[in-house]
Amino acid sequence: MPSYPRRVPSLQSKLPAVGTTIFTTMSQLAAESQAMNLGQGFPDFDPPAELLDALARAARDGHNQYAPMTGLPALREAVAEQVFGAYGRHVDPASDITVTSGATEALFNAIHAVLRPGDEAIVLDPSYDSYDPAITLAGARCVHVPLHGPLHGQDRPDSFAIDFAALAAAFTPRTRLLVINSPHNPTGAALSLADLDQLAALLRDRDCVLLSDEVYEHIVFDGRPHASVLRHEELAARAFVVSSFGKTWHCTGWKVGTCIAPHALSAEFRKVHQYNTFATSSVSQQAFATVLRSLPQHAAALPAFYQARRDRFRAGLARTRLTALPVAGTYFQLVDYSALSDLPDVEFARWLCVTHGVATIPLSSFYGSPPRDQRLVRLCFAKRDTTLDAAIERLASI
Repeated sequence: MPSYPRRVPSLQSKLPAVGTTIFTTMSQLAAESQAMNLGQGFPDFDPPAELLDALARAARDGHNQYAPMTGLPALREAVAEQVFGAYGRHVDPASDITVTSGATEALFNAIHAVLRPGDEAIVLDPSYDSYDPAITLAGARCVHVPLHGPLHGQDRPDSFAIDFAALAAAFTPRTRLLVINSPHNPTGAALSLADLDQLAALLRDRDCVLLSDEVYEHIVFDGRPHASVLRHEELAARAFVVSSFGKTWHCTGWKVGTCIAPHALSAEFRKVHQYNTFATSSVSQQAFATVLRSLPQHAAALPAFYQARRDRFRAGLARTRLTALPVAGTYFQLVDYSALSDLPDVEFARWLCVTHGVATIPLSSFYGSPPRDQRLVRLCFAKRDTTLDAAIERLASI
């Protein structure tokens, strides 16, 4: 048999600037260093027993084949009831709600439903790391607009608030999408209802769609209401609103999310969804449909549940040389480490993990162009008390 030279076809990367995510890198380093992993955002405790029982029951009862492309009707109806109860908005479960394989899929679908080559999309930095690559894959240009910076040493609510003057200046005739995120990962900031009014005024005369990432919608602290876009009539009419069961129910590995949007937007969203994942885990959907009705108190209790962890963690951080920034929502805490080190944040995160056994995420990973000399890392407090206390002991010893 004749031999032929092996030739690998040439490939020009569609994402040349993208490598292994910082979350994978730091989790791997944490495992290698046997560090406390406060980096990647996942709980180290189990979902409610009722949810686990509902999942097992769904499998035994035969919910093991493809779900409908748009999601199980029972789940979409339960979500519609929850949305009305939380935000007072009627959404049509048949036409306006789509179940997805995690919130990241929902974000990707929404971006690709809207953007064409030559369009522009605005993200607010620091921003979750999946936005920019999805925009780039759509052939559009990602425009990074910085939020206001942190206000050190002050428990001020305007840390990482929207700079509306900078945002307005970033719009061009090619802007087709604005991505917002509240409560905000990675900073823990949260939008107010007044912020939504300003966004509505900014978008009113523009042909621009809004994508609102609200995966931490039930984790808002100090008695604040969650300022969901679904509360705002004008914004909801032009928005995709993305939520996550994994964040709410302590099961990030199940990868189930939803997207709520008006019929015209949902129709385009579903065109992408059906050729992306098509359908999402049937047993998981059935389990969530069960507990949304049988355990309505779960979501209502989350603010107090996570606020207790936030407050415990912040009290511990007061014993360290790290400065904790304000946290209005999410289960993330930013800390300023400038009293400890002048290292850039990626180097500091590696040093802290390897030398002192605590894994964090450097904030620069969430920027298109990170601010110079910013010394911030993100920690996750969705952990057992024993995990948080052990991490504090290590940090206090530095």
